[in-house]
This record gives sequence, C-alpha cells and structure tokens, in this order.
Amino acid sequence: MAAAARDVGADFRSVSIRVEPGPNLEARARELRYANLPPDVLTGHTADDLAETVVVNLLRGAGLPGLIGVRPTGGPSGEVGHPLLELRRADTEAVCRAMGWTPFTDPTNTDTSLLRNRVRHEVIPYLNEVSDRDLVPILARQSKLIADDNDLLDTLSEHIDPTDARALTASPPALARRAVRRWLTTTHPPDAATIDRVLAVARGEAVACEIPGGHRVSRRNQVLSLTRSDEHD
Repeated sequence: MAAAARDVGADFRSVSIRVEPGPNLEARARELRYANLPPDVLTGHTADDLAETVVVNLLRGAGLPGLIGVRPTGGPSGEVGHPLLELRRADTEAVCRAMGWTPFTDPTNTDTSLLRNRVRHEVIPYLNEVSDRDLVPILARQSKLIADDNDLLDTLSEHIDPTDARALTASPPALARRAVRRWLTTTHPPDAATIDRVLAVARGEAVACEIPGGHRVSRRNQVLSLTRSDEHD
C-alpha cells in the first residue's frame, strides 16, 4: 500500500486498531475505523457496496434514511466522501491491475457469519438469479430516488418544534417522526420504537417515556423536555 501511495504522490500512514469480540462487531469496527481517519476522508466504496448497504439496512428494518445506503458526500454534513459510487467493484479492481497493483481483499470479507458478507456472497447473487438481472444498478438508482424524497421530507419537517407537543400532534406523522429524530440524534439516530414512544407522550397517551442512552422524555404544559433518567430517581 505504501508503494501504491508513492506511485501517485500520496502520503501513507498505517494505523492498527483492535476490535474486541462481541455483539455488533461490524458496527463497532466501523466506528473505530472512522474514529482513526480524518473527518474529510475519501473512501473506496463502490456501487456494489452501496447496493449491499441498501439490502442490509432493509433487512434490519431501516426507514428511508437507511435505504439511501451511502451518499456520495456522506450526507448533509459532507464529512466523509465516497467518490467511487458510480463505479463497480470490478472497475476498481481493473484499475488496480492496470496500475500494476494487487488488490487487497480483507480476509474477514469471506466470513458469512457476518450479515454484510452473507448479503454480498449469497443474497444479492440469489436475487440476481431470481430477477434474471444485475440488481446493483437498480438498487443504486433507487438509492438516489429515496435520497431526494428523504431530503424533501427533512426540509418540510424543519419548521416543526420537536418540544411542542401540539405541533407534533398536528403534523403529518412522517414529518413529526423526522422532527423527533432530529431532536434526539446525537451520534446515532433513534430507532423507530423510540420515536413512537416519544410521539405517544406528545399525544398525551403517556406522561413520559425512557429512551436509550439513559434519557427520559416527559411532557408538561404541552412542552416536551429531555432529561437524564437518573435525575428522576
């Protein structure tokens, strides 16, 4: 890798990280990987990676934001760039061969006990066979369409005050959910069940609810507030 970087006049730095065994291995590995990269890093994700992400998120029950998969610029913040999303994995491998480089294959990519790898090696090939077509371009195109719809809904929800119970109750559910998601998101967006519990509080079906991260959402005089759960012990 260092030699390849020199070939194109780039700097090279190697960093080793350790991911402890346990649940959510893929997510924890991804978080550690990005924590050790600069905020404006460009990654080599391809259209194939995008399609796999869409399928993985669909299987996990993700909403519209998850079905976008990967954005070229990493979303509205633009922190992480993915400039190769229009290329196929085979294209990037062909470029490597043309440059005289040997593509590196992460040995963990063959471990089908991991969901993404099973989607890559089994699910997408099977879907290609069933549909008698290459689904990667189709999934990539759907990702772009969903991204446009998602951005519109985000824009429409920006005027909703997520602490105003009346405003949440009066808003279309799709917009109310986005307002709550925006309010509660720090590093990771809340899941659908958490958002539904908060909206139940807004509607007066409950006076408060616990949410992940040790927090509590409560309602008083039609105003929602977010506090630490231990403040109520």
